[in-house]
Amino acid sequence: MKKIVIFILSGFIVLCYLSCAKGTPVPSTPPCSNKSVDDDSASLIKFAGDSIPLTHDSTGLYYHIIDSGNDTKPSYYSVVTVTYTAKLMDNSIFDSASNTNLMGVQLDQLVYGWQIGLPKIGVGGHIQLFIPSALGWGCNGALSPTGVTVIPPNAPVYFDVQLLGVH
Repeated sequence: MKKIVIFILSGFIVLCYLSCAKGTPVPSTPPCSNKSVDDDSASLIKFAGDSIPLTHDSTGLYYHIIDSGNDTKPSYYSVVTVTYTAKLMDNSIFDSASNTNLMGVQLDQLVYGWQIGLPKIGVGGHIQLFIPSALGWGCNGALSPTGVTVIPPNAPVYFDVQLLGVH
């Protein structure tokens, strides 16, 4: 009888502990939500200005092909070599790279706007990508390794990309 009481009491203590321990802290800020791709259309079109004829993809990506390149186009798992310049809509450059900076990067590891836009050209091609925030870094934005905001939340971005190689 004593063993049964100890067993029941032990079970009760374990249940009490588990019921207190399984509560999770409430986040201090609610999770963010991405803007729709259409929400950035006006700012992307304005950024392009009258001199750049834009094509609008069904995904919401705007782009302009300067040079279509050859017939060797990247696929989702291709490793691409590129040069690029990246800007925010205030025309500030937030990143740029020569071919050595992105040599060996799989297309599927890049933002969705690149995954959609880069296969539209072949090696030697040149494309301008006007990426809505939902196809880029979304509501989270991007921080530098030191914690400085590089891309603000819900910021559409622009890339001028030359495709040098597909492996």
